[in-house]
Amino acid sequence: MRIGVDTGGTFTDLVLLDDSGLRVHKVRSTPDDPSRAILTGIRELAGAAPVGDIVHGSTVATNAVLERRGARVALIATAGFEDVLRIGRQTRRELYNFLVADRRPLVDDGLTFGLRERLAYDGRVLDPLEDADIDALVVQVQRSGAVAAAVCLLHSYINPAHEQRVAAKLEAAGFLVSASHAVLPEYREFERWSTTVVNAYVTPLMARYLTALEENLEGSRLSIMQSNGGSISAARAKAAAVQTILSGPAAGAVGALAVGQAAGFSRLIGFDMGGTSTDVTLINGQLGMTTESTVGDFPVRLPIIDIHTVGAGGGSVAYLDAGGALRVGPRSAGADPGPVCYGKGDELTVTDANLLLGRLDPEFFLGGRMALDTARTQAIAEPFAARLGLTVHALAEGIVRVANANMERAIRVVSVQRGFDPRDFALLAFGGAGGMHACEIAETLNIGTVITPRHAGVLSALGMLLADVTKDYSQTILRPAESAPFGEIDSRFEPLVAHAAEDLRAEGFAGPRAVIERSLDVRYVGQSYEITVPFTAEFAAEFDTRHAQLYGYANPARPKEIVNLRVRATGVTDKPELPQAPVTGAHPPEAARVSHAYFGGQVMPTGVYRQDDLVPGSTAAGPAVIIGPAATTVVPPGFRFEVDGFGNIIATRTGAAAPRRTRQAAEAAV
Repeated sequence: MRIGVDTGGTFTDLVLLDDSGLRVHKVRSTPDDPSRAILTGIRELAGAAPVGDIVHGSTVATNAVLERRGARVALIATAGFEDVLRIGRQTRRELYNFLVADRRPLVDDGLTFGLRERLAYDGRVLDPLEDADIDALVVQVQRSGAVAAAVCLLHSYINPAHEQRVAAKLEAAGFLVSASHAVLPEYREFERWSTTVVNAYVTPLMARYLTALEENLEGSRLSIMQSNGGSISAARAKAAAVQTILSGPAAGAVGALAVGQAAGFSRLIGFDMGGTSTDVTLINGQLGMTTESTVGDFPVRLPIIDIHTVGAGGGSVAYLDAGGALRVGPRSAGADPGPVCYGKGDELTVTDANLLLGRLDPEFFLGGRMALDTARTQAIAEPFAARLGLTVHALAEGIVRVANANMERAIRVVSVQRGFDPRDFALLAFGGAGGMHACEIAETLNIGTVITPRHAGVLSALGMLLADVTKDYSQTILRPAESAPFGEIDSRFEPLVAHAAEDLRAEGFAGPRAVIERSLDVRYVGQSYEITVPFTAEFAAEFDTRHAQLYGYANPARPKEIVNLRVRATGVTDKPELPQAPVTGAHPPEAARVSHAYFGGQVMPTGVYRQDDLVPGSTAAGPAVIIGPAATTVVPPGFRFEVDGFGNIIATRTGAAAPRRTRQAAEAAV
């Protein structure tokens, strides 16, 4: 028995896989202690049966940074460079705001210590490091009250000897140490130091959380989802918590890729709308990766799935700004008190708006396990609507439209701004609220096909069961591409590849189940940012092609520079097969009832269908509301939906061109 667990801001999702197939479950999250919801959900889903593997997507590290609840960290830097983190890149977050507040650092005043030493850019020792200086530093850090230390010395990515000596002394003194040469052996001091400090800041909290969780999961193997789309052991996550910063959204992207490919769609835009935020990612045959991300204003330069997040979810709060305009989010009602209709909250949210519009079934929420309070929601919405001179239904539609606009902009970021036309992709909606908004957003973006998976409400948890064990390695070399022969570059990869293979063997992967991929970060000489391309003999031409796609131009004659070597090691896990049934032909399903819902300012008769009653081949025209045990799908007027062999709801816009599907999927759909 294996269980995937995704801890969200409002609900904790669980997917159980055993010999009998897949089972899904949702429980309310417990923000004060996420493990309580996890343990409750496992008991309710698995009972007393033993669970072999648990793969967990955690928000502990992310929330620690956003809410400033991490450890007291000491920063050890080369003398004279103590202010690198505070200076940053000298970029302005708000270009025209002269009074913009400075970001609050993770290292408190008085906890940055300069150490006399200096390496040259090529690793030569310019100023040697003395043991007496290290001993004096350890005493200073002990007196500071810090519990963790981030060791960030100049050019340690090319020569880690000084950092290793300092880290060893601090560890012997009882500190949890993050050394930049181990966390991120790449040049650019600000990004390397920021990533290292974030790791030091969240690791003690993550280590305590995982230790306590493992004690309560006695007999189960616990793995943690990483931001790069793979999992690692809990033991590894305790020492490298920064790698789990975006673990939940990454698992959703993995699940979206698997479900989309099974349905025959290789070009997808993943649209994950949960209770507090929406995560979008573009899948062009494979998951896009990036090393440029920020968490709470702090750069984290590690390989992660290219996901763009906005503060728009089912729990996003609606309010009027200083100018009297209607705004939605990023603040969320969360799990407690939650939306008004849950019975405790007193601020309208997107979920409340959908209920008022007739797009949620108040008696069958979460498969009937939770009732929604329509009367209470109506009572709180009336004075809000009166302030704007609107009817309650007009207010509700306004809330949904504002939220949709926020999410539409996020989709444009990962598609149009990356050089892709969203009309060439299918929109795959998941999360508890994704299926309720996807069709209207698709219509705005001229996307012709919307897919809502069978298990949309828990797809991130399912993605954790589909994830491989993945580890990333990198090394800065800064070499002109023209003067670095292919054989020389190949030999520079050998230490990274050997390290990767050893780590995979330690995880139990060898032979065909151990896959190692090599890539390069390349740029034109004089540029400040790189593009990652596969390491092949044609890497220079591939760089020109990708540069043209991203920026609209390329200059093959311009000299190129290899900045970083990258290795990705993947331990291929056994994947559960998505259950599939034959499609026997198109036939209209019978609606459980006909209700009235609002679309475009008009009330319309709307068929309400139970997802469990739909079979492969079921097809009907919108407007329709399809209610399932973990999510609701809304099909507005102008769309028609069908159910494929995997139980996915595929909605198509009238007159729109659909993305091409694989031959096998097209044949299975008829």
